[in-house]
Amino acid sequence: MRITRRKALTGSAAAAATIATGIYKPAIANTDPIQIGYLPAFTGPSSSTGIGIGRGTQLAVDEINAAGGIKGRKIELVMRDTQSEPTKAVNAAVELTRRHKVSAIWGPLNSGETAAAIGNIARENVPMVHPCWVDVLIDVKKYPMAFRNAPSNQQIGGAANHYVVNVLKAKKVAVISDTTGYGTASVDAYVPMLKKLNADVVYSGSVDANNPDLKPELLRMQSGGAEAIMPWSVNAGFLARIINTRAELNWDVPIVGQTTLGSGQTKSLLAKPEYWEKVYPNNFRNVCYDANGKLPPQTAEFVERLKKAKVDYSDTLMWWIACGYDGPRLIVEAMREGGTSAADMTAYLNTKVTAWKGIYGTIAFSAENHNGFLDEGVIMAQANSLKDGAFKLAPGYA
Repeated sequence: MRITRRKALTGSAAAAATIATGIYKPAIANTDPIQIGYLPAFTGPSSSTGIGIGRGTQLAVDEINAAGGIKGRKIELVMRDTQSEPTKAVNAAVELTRRHKVSAIWGPLNSGETAAAIGNIARENVPMVHPCWVDVLIDVKKYPMAFRNAPSNQQIGGAANHYVVNVLKAKKVAVISDTTGYGTASVDAYVPMLKKLNADVVYSGSVDANNPDLKPELLRMQSGGAEAIMPWSVNAGFLARIINTRAELNWDVPIVGQTTLGSGQTKSLLAKPEYWEKVYPNNFRNVCYDANGKLPPQTAEFVERLKKAKVDYSDTLMWWIACGYDGPRLIVEAMREGGTSAADMTAYLNTKVTAWKGIYGTIAFSAENHNGFLDEGVIMAQANSLKDGAFKLAPGYA
């Protein structure tokens, strides 16, 4: 076909217009929210942890969004309550990763739910940060995009066992837990650790957290000559029943173990306030009072922000709120500085988080180690010293 001058000029004009349109058309910034999956247990027997962590999480997201989010994009938490049930955690994880296509997941917040859901999250190649202590929940080969911003069971148990055997000088020890994944895993991990310290474990068992009568269990401990009771559960009711039963038996034996021993919820379930004597929970240096009764400066400033934001912490633990505050901030930093793709976030966490200063604790990751919490951050505390969600160091602890 012959091309006339007119056609050629017309075509040239059209092409020029097309080129001009391509050059001068303004780019449209993506302002859609960035969705982060969130899997707390706000109901059910393990909800005390989720409620406390949830308050810190919400404060962090509010502050991040008020500061402009990630390059102008707000953070949107897509939350599903696991109800303290592993099956519900699995279903929620599948929904968040497949239907909502979340960029990352914060949680689940309890070990039993995480143990059930982590495989599904890993298969979908979604980065996750969780605060669950059970050792096997971090494995860089099986779960290369999972990171822990809290201590492992080995760190928690090591601190508690050291206190019982080397500070309290107890040689006969009773270890009890509830029947959750966290509880049973703790007994399995800590009994061998105690035996390595030459302690005689005179009782070891897991009991349904809803069991209303724990007297038979404590009588077995007492008849075995236990010099310390070590309970491992996040269920405040279960822990309070252990403390109350000890008092009913007029048994002056120390109780040493899980942080929830020192929660406001546990305290509220005690028959008498003085039953909290000689109860020593795990806790964390950044959120404990020093010898002068002062919090570290960073934590003291955080407390002031909690007050200003009217975040209630009278019935929970400071470390739960601090942990909840740190989790989404760590994820957001990886997105902002590394990128929002799964590969970019993982690469950032693997290589750039070497001394990340959280309120809860300092975090250091590497490609070979996704257990971020530093050993020196784990300490023991005195339950009856609770003030504004924080504690004094336990007697004799250095």
